[in-house]
Amino acid sequence: MLIVIAGPTASGKTAAAIEVARHFETVVVSADSRQFYREMSIGTAKPNAQELAAVKHYFINTLSITENYTAGKYEKQALALLNELFKAHRVVVLAGGSGLFIKAVCEGFDEFPDIDPKIRQRLNQELENQGLLYLQEKLKIADPDYYAQADINNPQRVARALEVFEGTGKPFSSFRTSAVNKRPFRILKFGLNLPREVLYYRINSRVDVMVKDGLVEEVQSLLPYRHLNALNTVGYTELFDYFDGKTDLSTAIELIKQNTRRFAKRQITWFGRDTEIGWVDATAAAKEIIKRTN
Repeated sequence: MLIVIAGPTASGKTAAAIEVARHFETVVVSADSRQFYREMSIGTAKPNAQELAAVKHYFINTLSITENYTAGKYEKQALALLNELFKAHRVVVLAGGSGLFIKAVCEGFDEFPDIDPKIRQRLNQELENQGLLYLQEKLKIADPDYYAQADINNPQRVARALEVFEGTGKPFSSFRTSAVNKRPFRILKFGLNLPREVLYYRINSRVDVMVKDGLVEEVQSLLPYRHLNALNTVGYTELFDYFDGKTDLSTAIELIKQNTRRFAKRQITWFGRDTEIGWVDATAAAKEIIKRTN
């Protein structure tokens, strides 16, 4: 059985996953698309050394930011890993806030061709120089079907769809299917729920801790790699602007908090559409998950 623990950033997924995994004497497979990268630690809120020692984790620090990685690749690797893990464990925990990657494991994700990374680099440059609206207009022309249903305010989604279109000559929507691939294991999904004001307080506090722990220095060390897709994410782009002199540090930090809250809202919307998710109180999530699973 695969126990999925999902929810917005700062809702307590790591702690809940570890407690559930320890109860079932099993392991945790990460479904957080930024915690894969070795070079990004503070800004991605990875499990700390003590947490990693408490329970074996997979897909943490497994990639370099220079590697091109997709939900399709993750699906293949995660399913192969689960096939091995279920030989030794009756239960495995899958935890994370990346809805696409959870979907990849539970339902299957569309097979996309490899795209020349230079296309993504150029699109990222266009995003920086001409803004998101410019890419949105390109997508509206290239793939009106996807434009009508996608979160067009998410620059990564817009850039990804354009990347596929420009790399293949076919619209992104033509690669998407609604078929759900049946998995050879039972899946139980849980979402962590918190009052919005509590979640936002946690997010703001977490950002303050990240800054104290060296987030600014971490981002500064990654300046030579800022064009890479892995770094086009909240917590990093705002500080890149600070180093460019576009904002001061206090403004950049406030923008990280604001954009993280917006990101959490999108996560809640995404997971809220999944009717298979059973929502639990985040403050007692592990106990409730264990209770519902036994």
